[in-house]
Amino acid sequence: MTACGLDFGTSNSAIGILRGGAPVLAPVDGEETLIPSAVFFDYETKGRVLFGASAIATYVGQHDGRLMRALKSILGSPLIDEKTALGAKMVALTDVVEIFVRHLKSQAEAFGQQQLTAVVHGRPVRFVDDDDAADAKAQRVLAGIANRVGFSDVSFVYEPIAAAYHYEETAQGEETVLIADIGGGTSDFTVIRIGPERRTRPDRTDDILANDGTRVGGTDFDSLLSLDAVMPMLGLGSYLVEKNLPMPNGLYFELATWSTINFTYTYQNERMLIELVAGAREPEKVARLLKVIRERLGHRIAFTVEDGKIALSEADAAALPLDFIERDLLAPASRGGFDRAIAAKTDRLNRTAAACIRDAGLKPDDIHTIFFTGGSSRVPAVRTAIAKAAPSARIAAGSDFLSVGLGLTREAQRRYG
Repeated sequence: MTACGLDFGTSNSAIGILRGGAPVLAPVDGEETLIPSAVFFDYETKGRVLFGASAIATYVGQHDGRLMRALKSILGSPLIDEKTALGAKMVALTDVVEIFVRHLKSQAEAFGQQQLTAVVHGRPVRFVDDDDAADAKAQRVLAGIANRVGFSDVSFVYEPIAAAYHYEETAQGEETVLIADIGGGTSDFTVIRIGPERRTRPDRTDDILANDGTRVGGTDFDSLLSLDAVMPMLGLGSYLVEKNLPMPNGLYFELATWSTINFTYTYQNERMLIELVAGAREPEKVARLLKVIRERLGHRIAFTVEDGKIALSEADAAALPLDFIERDLLAPASRGGFDRAIAAKTDRLNRTAAACIRDAGLKPDDIHTIFFTGGSSRVPAVRTAIAKAAPSARIAAGSDFLSVGLGLTREAQRRYG
Protein backbone atom coordinates (compact mmCIF):
# COMPACT_ATOMS: atom_id res chain seq x y z
CA MET A 1 0.00 0.00 0.00
CA THR A 2 1.47 3.35 -1.09
CA ALA A 3 0.57 6.19 1.25
CA CYS A 4 0.74 9.96 1.41
CA GLY A 5 0.04 12.78 3.83
CA LEU A 6 -2.50 15.33 2.60
CA ASP A 7 -2.81 18.82 4.05
CA PHE A 8 -5.89 20.30 2.38
CA GLY A 9 -6.01 23.83 3.70
CA THR A 10 -8.40 26.74 3.45
CA SER A 11 -5.77 29.03 1.92
CA ASN A 12 -2.99 26.65 0.84
CA SER A 13 -2.48 22.91 0.45
CA ALA A 14 0.35 20.38 0.28
CA ILE A 15 0.77 16.64 -0.21
CA GLY A 16 3.73 14.51 0.81
CA ILE A 17 5.00 11.06 -0.13
CA LEU A 18 7.82 8.80 0.97
CA ARG A 19 10.90 8.96 -1.19
CA GLY A 20 14.04 7.07 -0.30
CA GLY A 21 12.41 6.22 3.01
CA ALA A 22 11.99 9.89 3.97
CA PRO A 23 8.92 12.16 3.92
CA VAL A 24 9.08 14.75 1.14
CA LEU A 25 6.49 17.16 -0.21
CA ALA A 26 5.55 16.80 -3.86
CA PRO A 27 5.66 19.74 -6.26
CA VAL A 28 2.01 20.60 -6.86
CA ASP A 29 2.11 24.06 -8.46
CA GLY A 30 4.92 24.08 -10.97
CA GLU A 31 8.02 23.51 -8.85
CA GLU A 32 6.31 24.73 -5.68
CA THR A 33 5.35 22.29 -2.93
CA LEU A 34 2.65 24.63 -1.63
CA ILE A 35 -0.38 25.47 -3.76
CA PRO A 36 -3.05 28.10 -3.12
CA SER A 37 -6.35 26.28 -2.61
CA ALA A 38 -7.91 27.86 -5.67
CA VAL A 39 -9.67 26.58 -8.79
CA PHE A 40 -10.51 28.64 -11.87
CA PHE A 41 -13.06 27.45 -14.42
CA ASP A 42 -12.13 29.23 -17.65
CA TYR A 43 -15.20 30.05 -19.72
CA GLU A 44 -13.10 31.47 -22.57
CA THR A 45 -11.39 28.12 -23.12
CA LYS A 46 -14.24 25.67 -22.78
CA GLY A 47 -13.56 22.96 -20.23
CA ARG A 48 -10.20 24.30 -19.04
CA VAL A 49 -9.69 24.10 -15.27
CA LEU A 50 -6.71 25.79 -13.63
CA PHE A 51 -5.35 25.35 -10.13
CA GLY A 52 -3.34 27.34 -7.62
CA ALA A 53 -1.24 30.27 -8.77
CA SER A 54 -2.30 29.78 -12.40
CA ALA A 55 -5.95 29.93 -11.38
CA ILE A 56 -5.40 33.20 -9.52
CA ALA A 57 -3.26 34.77 -12.25
CA THR A 58 -5.80 33.94 -14.93
CA TYR A 59 -8.61 35.42 -12.86
CA VAL A 60 -6.63 38.59 -12.15
CA GLY A 61 -5.93 38.78 -15.89
CA GLN A 62 -9.71 39.19 -16.23
CA HIS A 63 -10.47 36.06 -18.18
CA ASP A 64 -14.13 35.24 -18.26
CA GLY A 65 -14.64 32.45 -15.77
CA ARG A 66 -15.25 31.48 -12.16
CA LEU A 67 -12.62 31.57 -9.42
CA MET A 68 -13.24 29.55 -6.29
CA ARG A 69 -11.02 29.79 -3.23
CA ALA A 70 -11.24 28.93 0.48
CA LEU A 71 -12.82 25.65 -0.61
CA LYS A 72 -12.25 23.93 2.72
CA SER A 73 -14.42 26.47 4.52
CA ILE A 74 -17.58 25.02 2.98
CA LEU A 75 -17.08 21.79 4.95
CA GLY A 76 -17.94 23.49 8.22
CA SER A 77 -20.81 25.60 6.91
CA PRO A 78 -24.31 25.20 5.43
CA LEU A 79 -22.65 25.50 2.00
CA ILE A 80 -21.65 21.83 2.36
CA ASP A 81 -25.00 20.90 0.77
CA GLU A 82 -25.18 23.75 -1.76
CA LYS A 83 -24.61 23.91 -5.50
CA THR A 84 -23.06 26.70 -7.55
CA ALA A 85 -23.37 27.79 -11.16
CA LEU A 86 -20.46 26.98 -13.46
CA GLY A 87 -21.55 28.43 -16.75
CA ALA A 88 -24.83 26.76 -17.62
CA LYS A 89 -24.35 23.91 -15.13
CA MET A 90 -25.14 23.67 -11.44
CA VAL A 91 -22.37 21.84 -9.60
CA ALA A 92 -22.20 20.77 -5.97
CA LEU A 93 -19.57 22.73 -4.06
CA THR A 94 -18.22 19.45 -2.70
CA ASP A 95 -17.60 18.39 -6.31
CA VAL A 96 -15.32 21.41 -6.69
CA VAL A 97 -13.41 20.25 -3.60
CA GLU A 98 -13.14 16.81 -5.22
CA ILE A 99 -11.69 18.33 -8.41
CA PHE A 100 -9.02 20.09 -6.37
CA VAL A 101 -8.12 17.05 -4.21
CA ARG A 102 -7.94 14.88 -7.34
CA HIS A 103 -5.45 17.37 -8.79
CA LEU A 104 -3.25 17.14 -5.69
CA LYS A 105 -3.27 13.34 -5.82
CA SER A 106 -2.39 13.23 -9.52
CA GLN A 107 0.49 15.67 -9.03
CA ALA A 108 1.92 13.58 -6.18
CA GLU A 109 1.55 10.37 -8.20
CA ALA A 110 3.38 11.92 -11.14
CA PHE A 111 6.17 13.03 -8.81
CA GLY A 112 6.49 9.65 -7.08
CA GLN A 113 5.78 7.64 -10.25
CA GLN A 114 3.42 5.35 -8.41
CA GLN A 115 -0.26 5.13 -7.56
CA LEU A 116 -1.27 6.33 -4.11
CA THR A 117 -3.83 4.13 -2.39
CA ALA A 118 -3.76 5.34 1.23
CA VAL A 119 -3.86 8.79 2.78
CA VAL A 120 -3.36 10.30 6.20
CA HIS A 121 -5.62 13.31 5.88
CA GLY A 122 -5.23 16.36 8.06
CA ARG A 123 -8.30 17.84 9.67
CA PRO A 124 -8.94 20.66 12.14
CA VAL A 125 -9.79 19.77 15.71
CA ARG A 126 -13.15 21.39 15.04
CA PHE A 127 -14.67 21.89 11.61
CA VAL A 128 -17.67 23.38 13.42
CA ASP A 129 -17.81 24.91 16.89
CA ASP A 130 -20.28 23.34 19.35
CA ASP A 131 -21.96 21.04 16.82
CA ASP A 132 -20.66 17.49 16.96
CA ALA A 133 -23.06 16.22 14.28
CA ALA A 134 -21.99 18.88 11.76
CA ASP A 135 -18.34 18.28 12.64
CA ALA A 136 -18.72 14.54 12.03
CA LYS A 137 -20.53 15.23 8.74
CA ALA A 138 -17.66 17.42 7.52
CA GLN A 139 -15.18 14.57 8.10
CA ARG A 140 -17.49 12.06 6.38
CA VAL A 141 -17.76 14.30 3.35
CA LEU A 142 -13.97 14.72 3.19
CA ALA A 143 -13.48 10.97 3.57
CA GLY A 144 -15.99 10.32 0.78
CA ILE A 145 -14.13 12.71 -1.50
CA ALA A 146 -10.85 10.92 -0.71
CA ASN A 147 -12.44 7.59 -1.61
CA ARG A 148 -13.82 8.93 -4.88
CA VAL A 149 -10.46 10.26 -6.04
CA GLY A 150 -8.92 6.82 -5.49
CA PHE A 151 -7.79 6.44 -1.87
CA SER A 152 -8.99 3.06 -0.65
CA ASP A 153 -7.64 3.62 2.86
CA VAL A 154 -8.36 6.97 4.54
CA SER A 155 -7.40 7.99 8.06
CA PHE A 156 -7.37 11.35 9.79
CA VAL A 157 -4.99 13.20 12.11
CA TYR A 158 -5.61 16.51 13.81
CA GLU A 159 -3.49 19.12 12.05
CA PRO A 160 -1.75 20.42 15.21
CA ILE A 161 -0.69 16.88 16.10
CA ALA A 162 0.86 16.54 12.65
CA ALA A 163 2.68 19.84 13.20
CA ALA A 164 3.93 18.51 16.54
CA TYR A 165 5.44 15.45 14.85
CA HIS A 166 7.29 17.74 12.45
CA TYR A 167 8.53 19.99 15.26
CA GLU A 168 9.67 16.93 17.22
CA GLU A 169 12.21 16.10 14.50
CA THR A 170 14.36 19.00 15.74
CA ALA A 171 13.74 18.63 19.49
CA GLN A 172 16.93 18.15 21.51
CA GLY A 173 15.19 17.12 24.73
CA GLU A 174 11.80 16.35 26.19
CA GLU A 175 9.30 19.20 26.17
CA THR A 176 5.66 19.82 26.91
CA VAL A 177 4.51 21.87 23.95
CA LEU A 178 1.42 23.85 23.06
CA ILE A 179 1.03 23.60 19.30
CA ALA A 180 -0.84 26.59 17.84
CA ASP A 181 -1.83 25.96 14.22
CA ILE A 182 -3.48 29.14 12.96
CA GLY A 183 -4.79 28.38 9.51
CA GLY A 184 -6.98 30.06 6.96
CA GLY A 185 -10.29 28.78 8.32
CA THR A 186 -9.65 27.32 11.77
CA SER A 187 -7.25 27.60 14.67
CA ASP A 188 -6.23 24.38 16.37
CA PHE A 189 -4.33 23.60 19.55
CA THR A 190 -2.66 20.51 20.96
CA VAL A 191 -0.77 20.01 24.20
CA ILE A 192 1.70 17.19 23.65
CA ARG A 193 4.85 15.73 25.16
CA ILE A 194 7.58 15.38 22.57
CA GLY A 195 11.24 14.40 22.56
CA PRO A 196 13.92 12.24 20.91
CA GLU A 197 13.00 9.17 22.93
CA ARG A 198 9.28 9.58 22.38
CA ARG A 199 9.34 10.01 18.59
CA THR A 200 10.02 6.30 17.97
CA ARG A 201 7.10 5.08 20.06
CA PRO A 202 4.60 3.05 18.00
CA ASP A 203 1.69 4.50 19.98
CA ARG A 204 1.69 8.19 20.92
CA THR A 205 -1.73 8.25 22.57
CA ASP A 206 -0.34 8.88 26.06
CA ASP A 207 1.78 11.77 24.81
CA ILE A 208 -1.20 13.71 23.47
CA LEU A 209 -2.64 15.46 26.52
CA ALA A 210 -5.39 17.63 25.00
CA ASN A 211 -6.78 19.02 21.76
CA ASP A 212 -9.00 22.02 21.15
CA GLY A 213 -9.94 24.26 18.29
CA THR A 214 -12.21 27.01 17.06
CA ARG A 215 -13.52 28.18 13.72
CA VAL A 216 -11.37 31.31 13.62
CA GLY A 217 -8.67 31.79 11.01
CA GLY A 218 -7.00 33.98 8.46
CA THR A 219 -10.08 34.37 6.28
CA ASP A 220 -11.89 35.85 9.29
CA PHE A 221 -9.07 38.36 9.73
CA ASP A 222 -9.24 39.18 6.01
CA SER A 223 -12.99 39.74 6.26
CA LEU A 224 -12.72 42.00 9.28
CA LEU A 225 -9.90 44.03 7.73
CA SER A 226 -11.95 44.40 4.56
CA LEU A 227 -14.98 45.62 6.50
CA ASP A 228 -12.83 48.01 8.52
CA ALA A 229 -10.64 49.50 5.78
CA VAL A 230 -12.08 48.79 2.32
CA MET A 231 -15.84 48.49 2.45
CA PRO A 232 -16.31 52.03 3.84
CA MET A 233 -14.71 53.21 0.56
CA LEU A 234 -17.61 51.43 -1.18
CA GLY A 235 -20.30 52.97 0.99
CA LEU A 236 -20.46 50.81 4.13
CA GLY A 237 -21.54 53.06 6.99
CA SER A 238 -22.91 55.77 4.68
CA TYR A 239 -26.54 56.85 4.55
CA LEU A 240 -29.45 57.16 2.16
CA VAL A 241 -31.21 60.48 1.66
CA GLU A 242 -34.65 59.09 2.41
CA LYS A 243 -35.28 58.94 6.16
CA ASN A 244 -31.51 59.09 6.70
CA LEU A 245 -31.41 55.28 6.66
CA PRO A 246 -28.02 53.50 6.64
CA MET A 247 -26.88 51.61 3.57
CA PRO A 248 -27.92 47.92 3.78
CA ASN A 249 -24.84 46.03 4.97
CA GLY A 250 -25.58 42.44 3.93
CA LEU A 251 -23.90 42.76 0.54
CA TYR A 252 -20.75 44.18 2.13
CA PHE A 253 -20.44 41.21 4.48
CA GLU A 254 -20.88 38.75 1.62
CA LEU A 255 -18.31 40.61 -0.48
CA ALA A 256 -15.82 40.59 2.41
CA THR A 257 -16.09 36.81 2.93
CA TRP A 258 -14.07 34.51 0.66
CA SER A 259 -16.66 31.75 0.46
CA THR A 260 -19.58 34.03 -0.48
CA ILE A 261 -17.98 36.51 -2.90
CA ASN A 262 -19.31 34.70 -5.95
CA PHE A 263 -22.86 34.89 -4.59
CA THR A 264 -22.81 38.69 -4.83
CA TYR A 265 -22.58 38.71 -8.62
CA THR A 266 -26.28 38.81 -9.49
CA TYR A 267 -28.48 40.99 -11.68
CA GLN A 268 -30.73 41.52 -8.65
CA ASN A 269 -27.85 43.10 -6.75
CA GLU A 270 -26.98 45.28 -9.75
CA ARG A 271 -30.55 46.56 -10.00
CA MET A 272 -30.70 47.21 -6.28
CA LEU A 273 -27.42 49.15 -6.36
CA ILE A 274 -28.54 51.31 -9.29
CA GLU A 275 -31.44 52.45 -7.12
CA LEU A 276 -29.22 52.91 -4.07
CA VAL A 277 -26.72 55.04 -6.00
CA ALA A 278 -29.59 57.35 -6.95
CA GLY A 279 -30.69 57.68 -3.34
CA ALA A 280 -27.33 57.73 -1.56
CA ARG A 281 -25.87 60.67 0.34
CA GLU A 282 -22.43 59.61 -0.96
CA PRO A 283 -23.31 58.23 -4.39
CA GLU A 284 -19.69 58.07 -5.55
CA LYS A 285 -18.94 55.43 -2.92
CA VAL A 286 -21.95 53.28 -3.74
CA ALA A 287 -21.12 53.63 -7.45
CA ARG A 288 -17.80 51.95 -6.69
CA LEU A 289 -19.69 49.04 -5.15
CA LEU A 290 -21.87 48.81 -8.25
CA LYS A 291 -18.74 48.62 -10.41
CA VAL A 292 -17.31 45.85 -8.22
CA ILE A 293 -20.45 43.77 -8.67
CA ARG A 294 -20.81 44.48 -12.40
CA GLU A 295 -17.17 43.71 -13.18
CA ARG A 296 -16.83 40.91 -10.62
CA LEU A 297 -13.92 42.48 -8.77
CA GLY A 298 -14.65 40.93 -5.38
CA HIS A 299 -11.78 38.47 -5.39
CA ARG A 300 -9.36 41.20 -6.44
CA ILE A 301 -10.43 43.13 -3.35
CA ALA A 302 -9.93 40.00 -1.24
CA PHE A 303 -6.40 39.46 -2.59
CA THR A 304 -5.57 43.12 -1.91
CA VAL A 305 -6.87 42.79 1.65
CA GLU A 306 -4.89 39.59 2.20
CA ASP A 307 -1.73 41.39 1.05
CA GLY A 308 -2.62 44.22 3.43
CA LYS A 309 -2.96 41.82 6.33
CA ILE A 310 0.51 40.46 5.58
CA ALA A 311 1.92 43.99 5.31
CA LEU A 312 0.44 44.93 8.68
CA SER A 313 2.27 41.99 10.25
CA GLU A 314 5.50 43.83 9.44
CA ALA A 315 4.51 47.51 9.53
CA ASP A 316 2.31 49.86 11.55
CA ALA A 317 0.40 51.11 8.50
CA ALA A 318 -0.38 50.14 4.93
CA ALA A 319 -2.22 51.64 1.97
CA LEU A 320 -4.33 49.06 0.13
CA PRO A 321 -4.35 49.83 -3.61
CA LEU A 322 -7.80 49.78 -5.20
CA ASP A 323 -6.87 51.31 -8.54
CA PHE A 324 -8.69 48.48 -10.34
CA ILE A 325 -11.88 50.10 -9.02
CA GLU A 326 -10.93 53.75 -9.43
CA ARG A 327 -7.72 55.44 -10.46
CA ASP A 328 -5.43 56.27 -7.52
CA LEU A 329 -7.93 54.90 -4.99
CA LEU A 330 -6.23 53.76 -1.76
CA ALA A 331 -7.70 52.35 1.43
CA PRO A 332 -5.59 53.36 4.44
CA ALA A 333 -5.16 50.71 7.13
CA SER A 334 -3.26 50.65 10.41
CA ARG A 335 -2.11 47.84 12.64
CA GLY A 336 -3.93 49.43 15.56
CA GLY A 337 -7.18 49.53 13.60
CA PHE A 338 -6.66 45.95 12.42
CA ASP A 339 -5.96 44.76 15.97
CA ARG A 340 -9.18 46.40 17.19
CA ALA A 341 -11.16 44.91 14.31
CA ILE A 342 -10.03 41.35 15.15
CA ALA A 343 -10.00 41.76 18.95
CA ALA A 344 -13.01 39.51 19.54
CA LYS A 345 -11.39 36.79 17.43
CA THR A 346 -7.98 37.01 19.10
CA ASP A 347 -9.68 36.93 22.50
CA ARG A 348 -11.35 33.69 21.46
CA LEU A 349 -7.96 32.28 20.46
CA ASN A 350 -6.60 33.16 23.90
CA ARG A 351 -9.53 31.44 25.62
CA THR A 352 -9.24 28.34 23.43
CA ALA A 353 -5.49 28.01 24.04
CA ALA A 354 -5.99 28.44 27.80
CA ALA A 355 -8.79 25.85 27.79
CA CYS A 356 -6.55 23.37 25.97
CA ILE A 357 -3.89 23.74 28.67
CA ARG A 358 -6.49 23.26 31.41
CA ASP A 359 -7.93 20.21 29.62
CA ALA A 360 -4.43 18.72 29.67
CA GLY A 361 -4.49 18.98 33.47
CA LEU A 362 -1.65 21.51 33.39
CA LYS A 363 -0.98 25.04 34.55
CA PRO A 364 0.31 27.76 32.19
CA ASP A 365 3.83 27.47 33.64
CA ASP A 366 3.92 23.75 32.78
CA ILE A 367 4.14 24.60 29.07
CA HIS A 368 7.79 24.75 27.99
CA THR A 369 7.25 25.87 24.39
CA ILE A 370 4.55 27.34 22.19
CA PHE A 371 5.12 26.21 18.62
CA PHE A 372 3.40 28.41 16.05
CA THR A 373 2.52 27.21 12.58
CA GLY A 374 0.02 28.21 9.92
CA GLY A 375 0.14 31.36 7.83
CA SER A 376 -2.01 33.45 10.17
CA SER A 377 0.29 32.75 13.11
CA ARG A 378 2.39 35.62 11.74
CA VAL A 379 -0.22 38.20 12.76
CA PRO A 380 1.29 39.94 15.85
CA ALA A 381 -2.04 40.25 17.70
CA VAL A 382 -2.62 36.52 17.22
CA ARG A 383 0.76 35.60 18.69
CA THR A 384 0.31 37.99 21.60
CA ALA A 385 -3.12 36.61 22.48
CA ILE A 386 -1.98 32.99 22.42
CA ALA A 387 1.27 33.70 24.28
CA LYS A 388 -0.78 35.10 27.18
CA ALA A 389 -2.13 31.60 27.76
CA ALA A 390 1.38 30.40 28.72
CA PRO A 391 3.39 33.57 29.41
CA SER A 392 6.59 31.84 30.55
CA ALA A 393 6.81 29.52 27.54
CA ARG A 394 9.50 29.81 24.89
CA ILE A 395 8.19 30.83 21.47
CA ALA A 396 9.17 28.66 18.52
CA ALA A 397 8.10 28.57 14.89
CA GLY A 398 8.79 26.41 11.88
CA SER A 399 7.66 26.47 8.30
CA ASP A 400 4.37 28.32 8.56
CA PHE A 401 2.82 26.46 5.65
CA LEU A 402 4.63 23.12 5.42
CA SER A 403 4.84 21.76 8.99
CA VAL A 404 1.46 20.05 8.87
CA GLY A 405 2.06 18.45 5.47
CA LEU A 406 5.43 17.06 6.52
CA GLY A 407 4.02 15.81 9.82
CA LEU A 408 1.14 14.04 8.07
CA THR A 409 3.58 12.37 5.70
CA ARG A 410 5.68 11.20 8.61
CA GLU A 411 2.55 9.73 10.17
CA ALA A 412 1.72 8.03 6.87
CA GLN A 413 5.16 6.40 7.02
CA ARG A 414 4.47 5.18 10.55
CA ARG A 415 1.01 3.83 9.77
CA TYR A 416 1.62 2.32 6.34
CA GLY A 417 5.36 1.72 6.24
